[in-house]
Amino acid sequence: IVILATKAGVNGQTVADINQALVDDALVDKEKIGGSNYFFSFPGKKDFIKQQKYEETLASIEAAKVKINEANSKLADAKRGREEDENGERSKKLAKLAELSKKRKAAEAELESLKENDPQVLADLQKEFQLCKEAANRWTDNIFSCKSYLTKKRGMSSKEACRMLQITSEFDYPED
Repeated sequence: IVILATKAGVNGQTVADINQALVDDALVDKEKIGGSNYFFSFPGKKDFIKQQKYEETLASIEAAKVKINEANSKLADAKRGREEDENGERSKKLAKLAELSKKRKAAEAELESLKENDPQVLADLQKEFQLCKEAANRWTDNIFSCKSYLTKKRGMSSKEACRMLQITSEFDYPED
């Protein structure tokens, strides 16, 4: 083909590019036999590919119909029991539900605002305060023990020990 194309005045590379594009699109088959490449196409192959695509499309349509039928049956099941009766009971119940949910939200908001005065919260806060006070007293004891050690065992004056521990003469246990 390339030789005939060059005789006809067409670039040989153009023919090779077009043949490769046809092979890539599966419109033409390519076989290498020996040192030559042979390009061919069977008329029945095109029909076979179209038949396969048609069958795949039919299968996908059937699957979609099945899904639609399932969805319709689920919708019908969901609608059962939700029909409006002659007295309008359903709409009354839905209105009452909306009203009760508003009341619940309001009660939850009020509970949240009253939480800060809750006796349990206050008791927990008191326990936490007592724990912190005990810890502060423990550390104050430790500092006084260090000061006592420095004055009795090391022979420092009380002012020197206070300066070394970086405390003032007003340093004392915390008050309530």
